Amino acid sequence: MTIDLSDYEAGEAYDGNYDKKLAKLQKRLSHIQTAHIVHKRRAIILFEGWDAAGKGGIIKRLTAEWDPRYYEVWPISAPTPEELSHHFLWRFWQRLPAQHNIAVFDRSWYGRVLVERVEGFAGESEWRRGYDEIKAFEAQQAETGATLVKVFVHVTQKEQDKRLAARLEHPWKRWKTGLEDYRNRSKRDAYLAAMHEMFEETSTKAAPWIVIDGNDKKAGRIAALTAIANRLEKQVPMDPPELDPEVEKVARKALKL
Repeated sequence: MTIDLSDYEAGEAYDGNYDKKLAKLQKRLSHIQTAHIVHKRRAIILFEGWDAAGKGGIIKRLTAEWDPRYYEVWPISAPTPEELSHHFLWRFWQRLPAQHNIAVFDRSWYGRVLVERVEGFAGESEWRRGYDEIKAFEAQQAETGATLVKVFVHVTQKEQDKRLAARLEHPWKRWKTGLEDYRNRSKRDAYLAAMHEMFEETSTKAAPWIVIDGNDKKAGRIAALTAIANRLEKQVPMDPPELDPEVEKVARKALKL
């Protein structure tokens, strides 16, 4: 699948009542999570994108109305020494969701063909082999009933710079920034090439890429949550569960209904 990130740079402000739309989407997502619990389905949602693109803000709003017992958010950073001693997918196998759970990955196994490729942490033979290994891994998840939702949040260099500057100026945002932000920023062209090849190689029918224009935060959040809800709903029955007759009988008697 060919994706050109320059097609996702309009940055148009959200046109509508943001708070009302967000609340409606979060209620819808709450019902979707309940459907996964009731029907014992698994889902994997992963986020990739530029530093300061707004992935964390989307995840915060995605999970706002979810029951915390049935989902997990995994922030993915550099692998530990133990993880480096295994195949690069090993640490992600450890984090896959159980039946009736949803796993959210803030960055993912795509590090093999993005940061590890660009920064030289993986050799060319390793990251090129990674495409087939990733597709096989994702196909296994789909074949065993998991829904995969792959979201890439895009921002222009200008917008990224604006947000990186805000992290310096705002004392409670400083923890979000580090030297790696600027190391990655200095290699934007190399990352763009890697991203476009990643889309071409790994956007499949079972696990297509969804690209979000994140240049306006509110519009990006609404677009991302809508796309995630649409994809999840296609893979799980959305009929509410039937009331157990025995439970209803006992409850009506106890509650004098």
